[in-house]
Amino acid sequence: MPEAASASFSARADSNLTISWPMRTRDPRLGQAERWLRYAVPGTLAVFLACLVGLAALHIQGQRAEILAGARAEVEGFARLAARAVDPTGTVAEDLRALMPESERHPGRRLLVVRPDTRILAAHPPLPADRTTLAAVLGDSEPLSGLGERAGAMALELPGGESVLAAMHSLPGGAGQVAVLQPIEPLLRGWSARTRDQIVLIAAAALVIVGVGLAYGLQTRQAARADRAREQIRGRLETALRRGACGLWDWDIARGRIYWSDSMYTLLGYRRQNEYLSFGDVNGLVHPDDGDLYSLARGLAANQTHIDHAFRMRGADGAYVWLRARAEVVADAADGGRHLVGIATDISEQRALEETNAAADMRLRDAVEAISEAFVLWDTGNRLVLCNSKFRHLHALSPEDAQAGRSYTDVMGRGVLPQVRRESPEAGMALTSMAARTFEAELTDGRWLQISERRTKDGGYVSVGTDITSLKRNQEQLLASERELIETVKDLKRSRRTLELQTQQLADLAERYLDQKAVAEAANQAKAEFLANMSHELRTPLNAIIGFADVMENAVLGPLGTPRYTEYCRDIRESGSHLLSMIDDILDMARLEARRVRLIPKAISAEAAITAALAPVEPAAREKAITVSVDVTSGLDLLADPQAIRQILANLLQNAVKFTPAGGRVAVRARRAGACTHLYIEDNGIGIPRSDLDRLGRPFTQVETQMTRSHKGSGLGLAITRSMVELHGGSLRIRSEETVGTIVLVRLPAVPADRLDPPVPLAAAGPGLKTLSETPRSGRGAAGRSAAA
Repeated sequence: MPEAASASFSARADSNLTISWPMRTRDPRLGQAERWLRYAVPGTLAVFLACLVGLAALHIQGQRAEILAGARAEVEGFARLAARAVDPTGTVAEDLRALMPESERHPGRRLLVVRPDTRILAAHPPLPADRTTLAAVLGDSEPLSGLGERAGAMALELPGGESVLAAMHSLPGGAGQVAVLQPIEPLLRGWSARTRDQIVLIAAAALVIVGVGLAYGLQTRQAARADRAREQIRGRLETALRRGACGLWDWDIARGRIYWSDSMYTLLGYRRQNEYLSFGDVNGLVHPDDGDLYSLARGLAANQTHIDHAFRMRGADGAYVWLRARAEVVADAADGGRHLVGIATDISEQRALEETNAAADMRLRDAVEAISEAFVLWDTGNRLVLCNSKFRHLHALSPEDAQAGRSYTDVMGRGVLPQVRRESPEAGMALTSMAARTFEAELTDGRWLQISERRTKDGGYVSVGTDITSLKRNQEQLLASERELIETVKDLKRSRRTLELQTQQLADLAERYLDQKAVAEAANQAKAEFLANMSHELRTPLNAIIGFADVMENAVLGPLGTPRYTEYCRDIRESGSHLLSMIDDILDMARLEARRVRLIPKAISAEAAITAALAPVEPAAREKAITVSVDVTSGLDLLADPQAIRQILANLLQNAVKFTPAGGRVAVRARRAGACTHLYIEDNGIGIPRSDLDRLGRPFTQVETQMTRSHKGSGLGLAITRSMVELHGGSLRIRSEETVGTIVLVRLPAVPADRLDPPVPLAAAGPGLKTLSETPRSGRGAAGRSAAA
């Protein structure tokens, strides 16, 4: 310890604490019983006092009740005897005086003889002159006159406020009644005196009990306060020890047992199991390389008064913790023995820091040795601290010459200074204060060195010499490269100006493109308006032409005269119908391109949709003896617009029948494929050349030329069909081979599984494609031989 007095005081204080601390490790059941007794004893005294007071009150009340019960019986018996002794026909007053002689046995008792009309005939002692009736004596609400002897002895309160016991008994022959009034207050005089004596005794006993209870409570409070103060002091000391990574030791040398504080257990990670630790248990935790407690005990036996020892102890996790124990031997007056009392401080971090510093110093020396520069460090007294082999080689020093601690003049006197041809200070780095400087030096052997010298914060001096020969040799190359770079930058600037000019040209082109696009959109809008107007203007006369041709062909108004006129009328009707169909196709295509078509998809039965689409093509199929087969999965539904799907299927079926020779076959199949529904229209017609498949689906595109075409058509049917399929979110694919046939695949989204609405019959589906005609027309291509692609 630094000071013996403070150490001795600290040791004695710790020793005193160790005597009181183990008390908290006693049996917890005793502590629990002690806490219960602190409350049980005052409670028991309070219950005893309450019982004593209660029993005394019951006893006093019982005595009073006993006195009144005896008085009631006596009054009632006296009234009965008086009724038999009084003669109403004789001298009533004498009889009353004879029944109640003057004595102190019945103080205040009064005897009344009452007539049947409740008037008082005689009274002893006499009544005042104004009280002549029983009601005047007992009060207006007296019940005795009505109940008589059946009421027995009753407690009444007279008009004057006096409480009495009253009893009545009828005279023989109904001559009246005898009433006896006994005041209660004289009867209870003795009872009142005894009650006062008992209250005094009980009050004295209660005062003694309360005093004992208060004294016990004060003692328990004082003891509890002392316990709390002791626990508070212990807790603060434990907190201080724990925060300081310290643990308290108390080694009873004579008994060979050691006490540890809670902070010591926390420091090593153990849990307290016993109050004391044995000498062998603690010695087993000490690292074998750090000595043992036996050597320490021998030193203490040799009159050693204090110790300061660093050692390692094994923690709960198996790892060793470095501790520094500082303790002093003190004499304990309680047991007459000697104790070694002190603290053990965790110095693991200090040890680890020392090891880290040593490792860092070693790494620093290795790093200084490994660098390619000549490095030297001088301290404030210009003595050598550290240098590497490059510095020694530069100055021709041996390791013995460059030992740490030698002065600058001594070291440099042992070496050889390198011959410098010229020095070249680096711009901006040389300082007039010489606190730091950097310069370049060319040696006689052609090497260049860059020497940087700096003052350290503690006043030392560090110098680093870097070989920059290769840098100097590359300096000229860098200058040449810089000149080339400047020329390249100029070229880049010229290229940048060219690019800016091209960018401006592109911007002008983009602006012209936008203008042309606006013009094209305006032309497209004008086309749509033109087609709408022309549709109305052409359809009106065509309807008249077709109607009149049909009237003339059927000779509705009479015969035409010449049979050839009938053929002319048929040709006019067919040509008008074909022209009307072409106009409708053009209008439909324009509306599809303008995205003015609105679909209302619904769940439709696939079989019903195919049947409805087959109706228009059945006459042509029968005329050409074409076999039409339908293969639809049972219960299969389509999610499509009713009118649009009928037009799609009608166009494809009409093309299949149109381009299939007589006696051929056309097959329609519908299948569910995952999240889609597939519709197949297959025929064995003339087929399509493979080179023409890519052109199918474009408006006004036909596979056959104008010179070789053999089938009529506008070239819009397949384009309209493809557009309508894509509006449904599906796709259309065609596979064909000449002279073999064609297969058209229509892929549509399937009806979702969570759609529980029943499929809509095609006849009741209503208009779905609001802007397209509802009736499929001939001349629309599906397989694309002469139809629109």
